[in-house]
Amino acid sequence: MTEHPARVLRIERTFDASVEQVFEAWTSEEVLRRWLHGMPDWETPTAEVDLRVGGRIRIVMRDPADGAESGATGEYKVVEPPRRLVFTWVWDEQPDQPQLIELEFSERDGRTTVLMTNSAIPTDGQLKSQERGWHVCYDNLERLLAG
Repeated sequence: MTEHPARVLRIERTFDASVEQVFEAWTSEEVLRRWLHGMPDWETPTAEVDLRVGGRIRIVMRDPADGAESGATGEYKVVEPPRRLVFTWVWDEQPDQPQLIELEFSERDGRTTVLMTNSAIPTDGQLKSQERGWHVCYDNLERLLAG
């Protein structure tokens, strides 16, 4: 059987906000709870951030319709405010399949572009699911920053 390489997802999105605001959205527990959930009607009851190299991030998303939860934990590998963040991402249900999320933030004329690379995604199905989820998250973030 041939082993397939891990999948990589790249998303670039520009927000009408300063680089400091967008970086904070990725690093503030309070702000993360307001936008980081990959389904439109979901919520994020848990967002824990220890923002330092070696520190942890913990996110739990919940479907309020039935209480189903999906959680992930990671470890910060690079913390360079407000330009770069790199952290591992391990879904609770897949503890043996760590992923990596790399974020680069750049500002021009008061607008901030985030280039996200999510690598080591184990399957094509999960790649599609995570791509949909990240787009929902970014739509949530766009509304939050506009409000």
